[in-house]
Amino acid sequence: MPQLAGHSMKAIAIMTRERSPLLPDLGSAHEQGLTDFDCYFWSGFFLPKGTPAAVVQKLHDAAVETLNTPVVQERLKTVGVTVLAPERRSPDYLKGYVASETAKWAATIKAAGVSLD
Repeated sequence: MPQLAGHSMKAIAIMTRERSPLLPDLGSAHEQGLTDFDCYFWSGFFLPKGTPAAVVQKLHDAAVETLNTPVVQERLKTVGVTVLAPERRSPDYLKGYVASETAKWAATIKAAGVSLD
C-alpha cells in the first residue's frame, strides 16, 4: 500500500473508462457507476497563433513518425501511456478536443474558484 506522510492510502478507482494495464486489479470509475466520467492525462504540441501551416504540418509529421516507431511505442507502454489512434492525432482533432475539454471542465473550475495568477 502506498505511503504518504506516514499514512496509508488505498486506491479506490482509476478515473478513466478503462482499467490501466499498469493497475489491472484497480477498477475504473466507469465500472463503479461514474459512467459520464473520463479523466486522464493527455499531451499535445501548442504553437503560437499564426504559425505557418507548413511548420505545423512538419512538426505533426515528425511527431507521428516518432510515435509510430516500435521502440517509442514500447517505452510508452511500459509507463502506462496509450498512443492515440491515427485519426485522433491531427491538429484539427486536438483543436476540437481542447475546446470540448474546456467546455466540459469550465463549470467545475469556476465552482472551485480556481484562477490563474
